[in-house]
Amino acid sequence: MTDSEYCLVCDHNSRMDALPPREVVAFDEQWRVAHAFGTGMPGWLVLTPRRHVTAVAELTDAEAAALGAWQVRLSRALHAVTGCRKTYIAQFAEAEGFAHVHFHIVPRADDLPAALRGPRVFALLAGVPEDELSEARRDGLALALRDHL
Repeated sequence: MTDSEYCLVCDHNSRMDALPPREVVAFDEQWRVAHAFGTGMPGWLVLTPRRHVTAVAELTDAEAAALGAWQVRLSRALHAVTGCRKTYIAQFAEAEGFAHVHFHIVPRADDLPAALRGPRVFALLAGVPEDELSEARRDGLALALRDHL
C-alpha cells in the first residue's frame, strides 16, 4: 500500500482502542471483527485481517489457521444472538476503497425472502439509508455477540 492509498480497515485497525463496540466486536493477533455498516440486517459481520492483505493467497499460515476457527465461532455466536439457522460466508474485496481482504459473515434468518437468499443477500448491504441499523443497535449487537465468543 502506498502512502497515497487510504484503507479504511487499516485505519480502524491502527486505532482499535478508540473504536466503538460495533467496530471491534472481537479480535486477536491476526483478525478483527466488526458489525457491517450500511445494512438493516442485525448481525451482519465483517472479519478482517489486522495487517493489510489484498488477496486470500497472501494470508500467513497463522492467519489462515485462525480464519476457520473465527468463522465457526462467529457463526455460533450469531446463532445464539440472532436465532439464525445458518450463516453465509463470502469474500470478494472488490468494491472501490475496500480492497483489504474481508469476509462477510451473514446470519440467514428463516424468514429471509427467497429473493434475497444466497448471493442475493448482498442487496441488503448499502441499501436504503433509513433502513440501516443505528450505531446504537450495532453496538448492542456487538456487545451481545461478545458474550457468546
